[in-house]
Amino acid sequence: MILSYQDSLEQALQTIDEKYSNISAICERPLFYDSVEVREVLNDIKATRDSLHHVAFSLTENFRIEEEDEG
Repeated sequence: MILSYQDSLEQALQTIDEKYSNISAICERPLFYDSVEVREVLNDIKATRDSLHHVAFSLTENFRIEEEDEG
């Protein structure tokens, strides 16, 4: 059961990492349409990227501590 949970979590973290990379690339592109709506969407994407990074960091930090304790 624990191994299944760990596998699921590792797959989720890999997906988060891939999506984080894609979102980061989008955030680096210059805007060619200067509207409030486009800027709001970009800000939402950046906030989502930061949230994904925070979640992934929090989850992996806990695994590292447990792995160090076991080692």
